[in-house]
Amino acid sequence: MVTDKKNIDPAKKRLVLGCGALVYDLQRLIKQNPALSDKVNLQCLPASWHNTPQLIAPGVEEYLAENSHLYKEIYIAYADCGTGGALDRVLKKYNAKRISGAHCYEFFAGSDVFEQLSEQELGTFYLTDYLVKNFHRIMIKGLGLDKHPELFDIYFEHYKKLVYLAQTENEQLQKDAQQYAKDFGFEYEYRLVGTGGLDSVFEEIDLVPLETEEEK
Repeated sequence: MVTDKKNIDPAKKRLVLGCGALVYDLQRLIKQNPALSDKVNLQCLPASWHNTPQLIAPGVEEYLAENSHLYKEIYIAYADCGTGGALDRVLKKYNAKRISGAHCYEFFAGSDVFEQLSEQELGTFYLTDYLVKNFHRIMIKGLGLDKHPELFDIYFEHYKKLVYLAQTENEQLQKDAQQYAKDFGFEYEYRLVGTGGLDSVFEEIDLVPLETEEEK
């Protein structure tokens, strides 16, 4: 694991350490408020851990063990993400905060909306912009369905519906998601939810320049 020491700007007091599947959304939020780029160091861990949540907590701990001392604040752009509380135990050691919720689907949609979707159909499979764009690599190849299609019935035995929780309006991604639902034999639903609670990792950052002695 590479440390941030050589590249760290002393003015960047907050580390935002996130899932690689969120990198484009995190970068977009920073671009929308350029002042954030002067306050935050954004680093992301492998998106492939989406399918291997047991790697998340150890990976976050390894990174923080080498870099946490360089920052005043540490925000983790993950929810629990299938770690069963292991991630929270790591974050407690480093006084770090994470996005509330069980997984990215919940913080993108919002807890109330996600609860409604879950109540409507427990057997729901969710996609985000990133997962639609990388569907073959993460969902087909990543789960071994390209070589062992018989695994589909094991992985998706209880699923009946696919819900695309979109961060951006993109006609091609909508068409792709709808086609994936059709290929899997699922009902399809589209929800434009934006970045939801993802922006919480940038909360409480003071972007107002401090007054100099001459300005006082």
